Amino acid sequence: MTKIDEKWAMTAETVGNDGLSVIMPLYHLAAQAEKNLLDVADLFERHGVKTELVPVDDGSGDGTDEVLARFSGSEFRGEDRRAFSHVTFNPVVCRKNGGKGAALRAGFVASTGRYVMLLDGDLDIHPKQTPYFFEEMVVKAADIVVGSKRHPRSVVQYPWHRRIVSACYFTFVRMFFGLKVTDTQTGMKLFKRDVLGYALERMLVKTYAFDLELLSIAVQRGAKLAEAPVVIKFGEKFGALKTNTVYSMLMDTLAVFYRLRILDYYRKCLVPKPLDHDPLVSIVIACPGSSWMLDECLAAIREQSYENWEVIVLPDEKIEAGSASDGRIRFVSTGKVRPAEKRNVGIREAKGEIVAFIDDDAYPDSHWLEYAVKYFGDRDIGAVGGPGVTPPGDKAMAYLGGRVYDNYLVSGNYHYRYRAGGVRMDVEDYPSCNLFVRRDVLEKIGGYRTDFWPGEDTLLCKDIIDNWKRIVYDPWVIVFHHRRKLFGAHLRQLGRYGFHRGYFCKRFPSNSLRLSYFIPTLFDIYLAFLAIVGILSKTEFRMTLHRWGGYLPLWIYLVAVALTTFSMKPHHWIVTFFGVVASHVWYGIQFIRGLCAKKAPCEYIGKDHANGSEDGVAMV
Repeated sequence: MTKIDEKWAMTAETVGNDGLSVIMPLYHLAAQAEKNLLDVADLFERHGVKTELVPVDDGSGDGTDEVLARFSGSEFRGEDRRAFSHVTFNPVVCRKNGGKGAALRAGFVASTGRYVMLLDGDLDIHPKQTPYFFEEMVVKAADIVVGSKRHPRSVVQYPWHRRIVSACYFTFVRMFFGLKVTDTQTGMKLFKRDVLGYALERMLVKTYAFDLELLSIAVQRGAKLAEAPVVIKFGEKFGALKTNTVYSMLMDTLAVFYRLRILDYYRKCLVPKPLDHDPLVSIVIACPGSSWMLDECLAAIREQSYENWEVIVLPDEKIEAGSASDGRIRFVSTGKVRPAEKRNVGIREAKGEIVAFIDDDAYPDSHWLEYAVKYFGDRDIGAVGGPGVTPPGDKAMAYLGGRVYDNYLVSGNYHYRYRAGGVRMDVEDYPSCNLFVRRDVLEKIGGYRTDFWPGEDTLLCKDIIDNWKRIVYDPWVIVFHHRRKLFGAHLRQLGRYGFHRGYFCKRFPSNSLRLSYFIPTLFDIYLAFLAIVGILSKTEFRMTLHRWGGYLPLWIYLVAVALTTFSMKPHHWIVTFFGVVASHVWYGIQFIRGLCAKKAPCEYIGKDHANGSEDGVAMV
């Protein structure tokens, strides 16, 4: 028996009946997925290692899912119908692309082995090195073994420019994170199951710094790391690194450092208690009628990884089910009433323990229900929300409206509502475009108040918190929310928000009286002062104001807007710049109107949707 055979025998003995799960994320690999899976299966079968292969199609859309459908259990249903005695297949299909982090998490949930290997599906790193990983784990009593391109026994064909970037990143990671490994990014890693599960429960990064965050969380808990050699042949498939890729990886890395070293987030973050069953979720959609956006929303709901759901669509008038002819989708006409009244109808119709509210001009990520439902094992949690990000396919002016909302100078402390990212946390106010609430809580507080729109969701959240329930934000509970086009529809919507927030500041201060809401109005007052000085005052006074720095805040503001709206596309930069300024001015005007108003008007939803049609008709 050769030395490598001895190492394979040791691997098979270590794995024993506990099993090894090999999670392989696949993206746009339809042409080679079958061959790669069979290569891996043959390897472990030949050496008698009890292995569960968990290939995960990360929403490729190129037929990779059809390839995986031919794999099941211990039998490959292909032309040769071969069978395996030591290897089983457990394919997972994510209907939407969610990034490497989401794919690996989905694979881990489906896996069963005591040992878990993460292996890139393109097989640039072949798993024939597996015995060396198990040798390191056993000899060094390690919890994690990382494949390293810098291991002295590694064989690597690697482009020179990639070596430079990798060396710089390694130096940065060693200095600021203290990880005692020479490589964090190589796509082959071996974990003990409990260590990987602990880290994945706390993960926030889905893409570029995923590996770094995963290892940082595990090491902070006390996991022991070791390294093993790898054989890598990249060939010519890697070109120059794109600027936006480098930028995104840098931002993700800095975010991990901030959470790890400054916030100590991973040690303290909320990890939901496990559910003892899969509760039925009633998804409530208030809408004026049928539209392409509603069809898009329903199509995304059908692709959810969590399958115990029903949908209640609430149009003004009866509409035909059409392509939505699914037994779990019901249409209940309500007449022309406000969204709060529609949602209350939905609550009464709901059969689920949890009611999920989403707008018809939004559609959910494929893991939307899965990531939200897990929190409801904790009875202290009454509601869960997540970000509503601008869809990648929005038309130009709607996309730029999304850039305005996404701007820190516009969304401020509430930036997390418009961009996937940030940390899990308790919040006190959250919009109904992406909100899950316990049905018993809704029944206790009487559902939505119907005397306000917009703002009814602010009052709902106030009532939830007043009843001693928490509202949790999770950045992975994502919906894609179509935006209003700049400038008219965007400013009309923003103006309504500003007016009601101003009114709520004096009427319902517990979750509305916040300094950040007053800032645009203070800015408007400052601009009005400068305008009056410019029109009415004498030249000497204007010069004195200039010497005292009276115009300095304006210049600082304009520079800040220019920096935060920067884009390599000049027309995007210019339009977003003026969009941010117009948003501040108009919101500030409407806020002061609401603050001074004796009564806030209420409106029904009408046809004010992201497709750019007209506003709803005002009703007092």
